[in-house]
Amino acid sequence: MRRNCDVLICGASFAGLAVARELAGSGARVLLLDRYEIGERQTSACAMPTSWLHALDLHDSLLQSFDELTVHTPFRSGRWSLPWTFSTFDYRELCALLAAQGHHARPHKSSSPTTPELEFETATVSARTGQTVHTDRGDVSAPLIVDALGWRRVLSCAAQPIQPPNARLSRGLEVHPAGSGEEMELWIDPRYIRSGYSWSFPAREELRVGVGSFWPSHHVKEPTVRLARDLGLPPDGYQGNWIPHQLRPAIEDGVFFAGDSAGHCLPLTAEGIRTALYFGLACGRELRAVVEGRATREQALRRYGAFSDSHAWKFRSLLGVQRAIGQLTPSRAITALARVLERPGVSNWAFEHYLNIAPPSFVNGGPQATSPAARLRTPATA
Repeated sequence: MRRNCDVLICGASFAGLAVARELAGSGARVLLLDRYEIGERQTSACAMPTSWLHALDLHDSLLQSFDELTVHTPFRSGRWSLPWTFSTFDYRELCALLAAQGHHARPHKSSSPTTPELEFETATVSARTGQTVHTDRGDVSAPLIVDALGWRRVLSCAAQPIQPPNARLSRGLEVHPAGSGEEMELWIDPRYIRSGYSWSFPAREELRVGVGSFWPSHHVKEPTVRLARDLGLPPDGYQGNWIPHQLRPAIEDGVFFAGDSAGHCLPLTAEGIRTALYFGLACGRELRAVVEGRATREQALRRYGAFSDSHAWKFRSLLGVQRAIGQLTPSRAITALARVLERPGVSNWAFEHYLNIAPPSFVNGGPQATSPAARLRTPATA
């Protein structure tokens, strides 16, 4: 598979597919690499704000929607009303829809009618030397490279590799037994995990039941099995992953990083799908500016890096809350906090601010599409 391309995207899940989407019709030769077929390997509960599914025209993948969250603590249960709905979706279907958008060809003077702009190949990416990426099927070179491979940050040349359980990662595991339900449920209960939370997300014909730990040294298989059994469910269909809970540099040595490789996963909630799409779109837009001659690679790197960095205080704030929740979980303070969020005014305020960390308006060029990175823009140089 030794070859060259204009843009090389390593990783064909949410972030990588979002980058490819923004390059559709640009005339660039885009190569998308992943060790699995597109949509083959699901590693999360696969849920996000419904407004994001609609904004990206991915609503055909929607399985079930919820406008409230049932929260259990050791001392009581309550309901949090949501100002927007949250939906589970079919991972394979969503990836197929997003990939199709990446193939959508808008006319461009440099496009060839016989050469597809977006190509996909299965390959395991192992390392990088300069602008050449090494895979088990040969080397690929490109002037524009994106690492959307996940928390390992494979294309980084940093001296210290990211290695759990010592790295700043959370961990999660879930099972997918057959079943149905009408409630999206959350447990903040040390009987399952000392620092973290457990969940049950209905997805039409299955239930996605799991446990996440903020502390990477704490194992999650036994409590996941126990939670499933407490719900009267068999622990079928295991899947899990490490989850970065701290923002990382989005650019390094001329490479763009998006999704988990850049730590684009929200601390506290471990919601990483919406943010992977959000930063993937931002990355793709900067790459498109380079391809179309409106910016240099260096300008695009600077803009994208600044855009990611501008969210640092939001990630730090959520990380602070995550650490506090981890310490307070065994106490009655958690129950008191959960009870406060049962007030619609408080819940609406909190969840609207939470949604605006990565708002769906960004898909169609909303306010955050041009701020603050746009303030750094300078005219493209020849």
